[in-house]
Amino acid sequence: MAEKERSNEKTPLLSDRSNRPRPYSQPSINSTIEESFEKVETEVHVQEEAKPENASPDIKIETDTFVLSGRYESLDYDICENEIYQKEEKEISTKWQIRKELARWVVMAMIGILTGLVATLIDVCVQQTSRVKYDYIKQYINSCAGNLCLEVPFIIWIGFNVLIVMVGSFLTVFISPVAAGSGIPLIKCYLNGVKVPHVVRLKTLIVKVLGVITAVTGGLVVGKEGPMIHSGSVIAAGISQGRSTTFKFNLKIFEYFRTDTEKRDFVSGGAAAGVAAAFGSPVGGVLFSLEEGASFWNQALTWRIFFASMLSTLTLNVIASYRNGHAMDLSSPGLFNFGKFNTTSYSGIEIPVFILMGLIGGLLGALFNQANYHLTMFRQRYVYRPWTKVVEAMIVAGFTAVVGYIIIYFFNDCEPMRGEPESLPVQFFCSDGQYSSTVSIFFQTPEEGVKHLFHDVVGTYRPLTLALYCVAYFIMACWTYGLCIPSGLFIPGLLLGAAWGRLFGIGLGAMFPDATWVDVGKYSLIGAAAQLGGIVRMTISLTVIIVEATGNVTFGFPIMVVLIIAKWVGDYFNEGIYDMHIHIQGVPMLGWEPPVMSSNISAKEVMSHPVSVFRTVEKVGRIVDILKNETHNGFPVVQDYEPSTEQSDCTETFGTYQGLILRSQLIILLKRKVFVENQDYNKILSSMKLEDFRDAYPRFPPIQQIHISPNERDFTIDLSEFMNPGTYTISDCASLPRIFKLFRALGLRHVVVINRRNQVIGIVTRKDLARYKVSRHRGRISMEELLISQQ
Repeated sequence: MAEKERSNEKTPLLSDRSNRPRPYSQPSINSTIEESFEKVETEVHVQEEAKPENASPDIKIETDTFVLSGRYESLDYDICENEIYQKEEKEISTKWQIRKELARWVVMAMIGILTGLVATLIDVCVQQTSRVKYDYIKQYINSCAGNLCLEVPFIIWIGFNVLIVMVGSFLTVFISPVAAGSGIPLIKCYLNGVKVPHVVRLKTLIVKVLGVITAVTGGLVVGKEGPMIHSGSVIAAGISQGRSTTFKFNLKIFEYFRTDTEKRDFVSGGAAAGVAAAFGSPVGGVLFSLEEGASFWNQALTWRIFFASMLSTLTLNVIASYRNGHAMDLSSPGLFNFGKFNTTSYSGIEIPVFILMGLIGGLLGALFNQANYHLTMFRQRYVYRPWTKVVEAMIVAGFTAVVGYIIIYFFNDCEPMRGEPESLPVQFFCSDGQYSSTVSIFFQTPEEGVKHLFHDVVGTYRPLTLALYCVAYFIMACWTYGLCIPSGLFIPGLLLGAAWGRLFGIGLGAMFPDATWVDVGKYSLIGAAAQLGGIVRMTISLTVIIVEATGNVTFGFPIMVVLIIAKWVGDYFNEGIYDMHIHIQGVPMLGWEPPVMSSNISAKEVMSHPVSVFRTVEKVGRIVDILKNETHNGFPVVQDYEPSTEQSDCTETFGTYQGLILRSQLIILLKRKVFVENQDYNKILSSMKLEDFRDAYPRFPPIQQIHISPNERDFTIDLSEFMNPGTYTISDCASLPRIFKLFRALGLRHVVVINRRNQVIGIVTRKDLARYKVSRHRGRISMEELLISQQ
């Protein structure tokens, strides 16, 4: 069923289920050993309901308690195997099947190529704009250092950052709010089976590209790599459908891919292609899509996703070769690479050092996530109005420049110019023949900053400068993540870890001055991996991404060690940053495993009751009334049922189960006037095809737009031709883990609960399962039953 329609109020109303009586008692959850289970006694459960297309995502939160938002719908991954489907399946030829499979590969190729092109566009714009900005400021700094007019470049720096960030934030807030952030949590939700409004629209892609350019150029502590995953997903969703509902054009191609199942597979490929373009890591892209994104996987999909990732990297490399003046030299990396490391060896005595760095990364990651959680809750309470979001982004942009300028002014590290000039070297107050290394780390993009921390020689940065940089960057990165502007967290995490990792290496060098195994660049890389792993809690895919970005498999083992330790330590305190934001937004996302210690909870205690049902031959007027008065998206079809008894508190059963029909199908039937009393009924029925239901996908017209005359209300519709008779059902004594595994493995949206006589007694939806939230904190496991908001 679908989610509740949002109201216009800023504060969400929590459903008390007063209009949905449930005769069955709530489950009791017992505590055992060290597992303490807390249960919210309020009965809060609704059938999944639809959300208006133009609903605003802005919500003012008045409590720290997690709630499930009623504005999210579920996707229909289960194929409707009705009579029309069975008829068309029998007519499919081998030639058509080969053509469809070939089309899948063609779409994946287009996804990879276009994702590479978008990545190139972002990279070129960021590089050119940043170079103009920093070159202009550098000229004023060099000229004003001796004339004591340093306030001029300071004002220029702040003004440029604030103005360009204002543009990006304005576009995001007022055109496509869903484009804010990296987009990775939203794509994870989509691939899990949750329909996030506007997440894969073409408008979202345009704002994403423009917004990330302004965010990086505006000096915010963000990266452009994370948003590439969201951008690739939007490209995949658009190409696979062959049309854009936003810009009202339809190419009449790939119409057989206009289903949630097909679209999900292509979005998985787009996410992988985005990672491949960002880091030049096609294998890492596939693993990222598998580990962090896709909830449903198969071998054939793996090959197609790898094909898209490969073409994404190839496209980026071909264009980069021409930009660098070495045509068709395909050795260029992705948008970001770690450069070549001189020291690639390590000894067994360093393994405890790696474990210690993983511990530090996990602790700092948990601290980062917890601080960002409290900041996000503050934003949802007080910074929920559109104009306040733009102002906050401008304040952060200005404050970032102020912090950078203070560190540059009071902690200036002068280094001699070496063989190859540094990018945009600034003399500042240094002597002739020297440049300020402190200025250089701020006067470049975050990606270049990471590479300098990896490869600059020992002594380039003083320990005090690095320590202050770590503290300042930690605070600014935590404050920046969550702003209403497109931004990535990968590069800030790597840059923060590279800074304290280099500081860690300097400390080891001081402790062991004669040790040959101490190399600050190596520990800077390990620190970067530990910090990012402690924040996002990724292991397999992040290991491969970092190894591919370094171009050396030697670092594979220490990177795996620090990522595993960082994840274990971080998970002891809280969850990863992406999962944390998913729960804050109230998305009914299903995890990999059912809630622990929930086998004593049966389907009777989980399901929604009573249920709105239709008979196999139903009156048009009753169908219209139910669709107008209720917002559910799926309805059981039954026999032996009298509507006069429905919605009664005493009703235990609702007829003998026959199948399930969707709201979208009913709307199409009403729109096409498929009424039994219609004179052309047989002709209309024989002409009905699956294409009629796919044409309106994914935005089916609301019931208010369907005109039904008073005379037609007494007509009937035979639903047996269109319902899905083979849907999955469960017994009323089935346990919650069994229901959960059925939903999770098959991507279901509804499961009808029946008794031993095959009579409908209830229905289970995604929210019925997602409301049981399991939390692990400091070695304790707790489960609570979440409230469900009406927004």
